[in-house]
Parts: sequence; C-alpha cells; structure tokens
Amino acid sequence: MMFRFISLTNINYLWLVPLLVLVYVYDHYKRKAALLNFIHDNYLQKISSLVNIKRRRTEQILLILSIMFIVLAMARPGWNPQAVTVERKGRDVVFIIDISRSMLAEDIKPNRLERAKTEIIDTVSRLSGSRVALLEFAGTAVVKSPLTTDYAFFRTATESLSVNDVSRGGTMLGDALREAMTQILDPKEKNFKDIILITDGEDHESFPVEAAKAAGEQGVRLIIIGLGDENQGTRIPIIDTEGKKTFLTYNGEEVWTKLDAGTLREMAAVSPGGKYLNVGTGAFDLGEIYLRLIASAEKKDLQGDTIMKYQELFQYFIFLSFIILLFGYFKQEGNS
Repeated sequence: MMFRFISLTNINYLWLVPLLVLVYVYDHYKRKAALLNFIHDNYLQKISSLVNIKRRRTEQILLILSIMFIVLAMARPGWNPQAVTVERKGRDVVFIIDISRSMLAEDIKPNRLERAKTEIIDTVSRLSGSRVALLEFAGTAVVKSPLTTDYAFFRTATESLSVNDVSRGGTMLGDALREAMTQILDPKEKNFKDIILITDGEDHESFPVEAAKAAGEQGVRLIIIGLGDENQGTRIPIIDTEGKKTFLTYNGEEVWTKLDAGTLREMAAVSPGGKYLNVGTGAFDLGEIYLRLIASAEKKDLQGDTIMKYQELFQYFIFLSFIILLFGYFKQEGNS
C-alpha cells in the first residue's frame, strides 16, 4: 500500500502558506505601529484588551489550514496503486520534410518550411495512439525522430528543423523515401504504414518515381503535399548576420524556385493508394487532410502501455478544507 502525490508540481503552491503567515505578521505590527502614532503606549494595553485578538488569530490560522488542504488536494493525493494496461490502436506515420533552401521561399507565409512545420505539429496533436517519425532531407536525408508515441519529443524535433541541418545542398526526393523505408519503417510489416511527404518537388536525379513505386509495393500509403508557386515561381530570401535581406544567386543571377508538381503527381500515381495534393500557395489543413484520407483505414493493435493507477483522495482534503471554513464561520457567528 503506497501513498503519493500524483501532481507534484502543484505542491509548489504551498509557498502560499508561509507567505500568508508573513502577511499576517506584517499586518499585526503595522496595526500596532499605527495605533502608537495616536495613542500613548500606556493606553495601548487597555485598548488591546478590548479587542478580541485571540479570535482574529484563530480565524487567520483556520484560513491558512484551509488553503493548505486545498493545495494538497490540487496535488492529487493517491494510494493503493494498481497496474493497468492501456490498449492502443494506430498506424505508423512518417513525416518527410524538405529542408532545402528553396523551402525558404515566401510564396506561402511566413515561408514554405515554417508553414510545413506548423502543419506537421498540428497534425500530430490530432493523432491518438499512432507512432510518428520525422525525417528531413535536402542533398542527404537525416532521421530526426524514430517512430515514437512521445509527441512532446516529436514536436521539439520538428520545431528545431532548419535549412542548416544538412550541409549538402540539393533536393534528393528518392533518397529521402528510401531512407524512410530502410531506417524507420519495418519492411516485414505490409500494412498500417503512411508517409507524408512535404516538398516543393524539385529533385536532382534521385529517381523519386522509382522510390515511390517501391514504397507502394511494401504497403506504404504515400501522401504528398506540394508547396509553392507552380507557374511564375519566386526568389529565395537570404538573411545575413546583420538582419539584412537579400536573395539567393547562382553565377551572378537570382535563383527562382517553382513547385515541380509533375514529378510529385507521378510519384503518387505509381504508389497504390497514393495521393497528391497541390497546395501551391494556398491555405491548407494537413491534419484534416490526413484524418479524412485514413478515416476508413485499418489500425493495428500496438503494444499497450502499463501504467500505475492510484485511488485518488483529493475529495477528502477538499472536505477537510470545507469543514475548517465552516467551523470558522460558526465560531465567528457565535462570538458576534
């Protein structure tokens, strides 16, 4: 039989108790000093005898005790822990995000990369039970998070994404897909696997269509989100150390980036169940898109988590606080 406080952080509010004691002590001496300014010390004792100081102190002590029990209730006291297995169902979802410099283009506000990060975090916040993984790529691919249900860790990994993470420039779509298939997903598992690829589609001969076809053959559902202006394109901003904004150049000419929707459509077409969404420069809700697409999809039984469930006692502490306040009220009424 073990007793513990489940929400230990709320114990910190107990500092209110000594603070309140100090306030009452300070109030006592301020009152006394104020009286001495108008009344001679010889008369102070006589006046004090007419005031029920004991009753006031009793009321103060009761209030302090009541607050203390409320804080202890907020800390959720519990006892008699029981091991409980929580069953989970879900899918394995790998987010692959393009972090090449073209993703800094501002045809989507604030830019393609930041918007993609926001949508990924929002999507994961709507998932329940599914394992998620994160892979970033430019000229090379790097696994930022393996498959996990630790959504807080995943969020931190997503927020830290930067175009400076990968030293090798370029955009290798095919390599990113192959890295996800070999380093993250289980090739023996033929179902319950999704890859969400967010990119502007520019590729440097990494055979992305072939990689998408191979992924589909292994039972992966490929959802591709195409970001950026498909027609005119836009420049790629560069911010120097002094905060000055310029634009990326190559051989003395400004680089313009366009959404390569053709390649992305081909990738989705060769992948069974694959979907391509041409977001372009418009608004989109990735979480809604994903949940709608997998609404009828099967979910596998995942290994359940074993947690310790306590019988909570907070209601008894609240009851004690109420009784103390009630006692103080009737005591005051009786002395009136």
